[in-house]
Amino acid sequence: MAGKIRIAHLITGLATGGAEMSLAKLVSGMDKSRFDNVVLNMGGGDSYLARTIEAGGVEVVTVAMRPKRRAPFGLARLLAHLALKKPDILQTWLHHADLVGLYASRIIGVPLIWNLRCAELDPADHPGSLFTILRHLARNSSIPKAVIVNSTAGKMAHEAIGYHPAEWIVVPNGFDTDMFKPDQVAYEALRDEIGVKRDCPVIGLVARYHLMKDHSTFIKAAGLLCARRPDVHFVMVGTGVDENNTELTQAIADAGIKNKVHLLGEKENIPAITAGFDVATCSSYSEGFANVVGEAMSCAVPCVVTDAGDCADVVGDTGIVVNTRDPEAMARGWETILSMDPDRRKTMGRSARDRVAALYSLDKVARKYETIYERMVDSR
Repeated sequence: MAGKIRIAHLITGLATGGAEMSLAKLVSGMDKSRFDNVVLNMGGGDSYLARTIEAGGVEVVTVAMRPKRRAPFGLARLLAHLALKKPDILQTWLHHADLVGLYASRIIGVPLIWNLRCAELDPADHPGSLFTILRHLARNSSIPKAVIVNSTAGKMAHEAIGYHPAEWIVVPNGFDTDMFKPDQVAYEALRDEIGVKRDCPVIGLVARYHLMKDHSTFIKAAGLLCARRPDVHFVMVGTGVDENNTELTQAIADAGIKNKVHLLGEKENIPAITAGFDVATCSSYSEGFANVVGEAMSCAVPCVVTDAGDCADVVGDTGIVVNTRDPEAMARGWETILSMDPDRRKTMGRSARDRVAALYSLDKVARKYETIYERMVDSR
């Protein structure tokens, strides 16, 4: 095919989150000699992720459709950009972008692909307006050329609410094993940052503050483990996970572990922080494909994960899987790993890293997307 394939990626925002990170990694990993990517940000303002994408040589255009009062002007900017650039494909990320893309693609005449990044859609976890959007998207889900989903759990969840696309394509998240890797310097630096001894066991949770991430179960499990292993400390990282979150700090105080839990908030140096854990955790009761699990595995850090979404399949036999909302099981999982002979724990970590390299490397995943885009353009 002559010339580059032009892909416009429309996403609801570029705050630090799983879908946003996956998009950033994808556009950085694609072959720039064959593909020309642009990221269209429905949110507004500067962000670390936007700067990261631009630093990698990919243009970020802010169309600023949020809050709602900006939506008509943002839509006009989006349509003008698409009409001017004439991308070969409009790839949308997350449900609100899928909705906007549904109409923008038809107005401009651009082939559309949706990208779904979540699984269990519990009404208790989301505003009612989202389910109005989901019902509309389900009715129109045959319009996109394909629907990409990052987990089998996500595919099943959307089928259950009526999605019936022309083609389902499951592509897992990809991980940069050169960025996320074992790092003894980072391991020691994390302990220096939180003010503990360099041989202190640290269990980590990287997750924005949201009901689905179930910080409550993590904190309850931490309280249980501290009663048995008072030497252990806990690090929590993510948007909204800081001392200003009174709901979170109160839960920690109620568990009696205030001096054992370190809230670092939103951080940019996630590879270094993750490499500092002895055990990484996903405590979510709802997930698609948790980026933090693959990142920890890439750092050769053993994981204890809940059986949410595709977490169990991702970890395989390189970590421990426990039931959702079960603090005692989570505490036992942590204790099992920390009680292992150090060599055995290192072997488990190396096996986790090898599993990511074999199944979920960024290079492999980027090549899958490239093949999809080429096939869709050729089919025209």
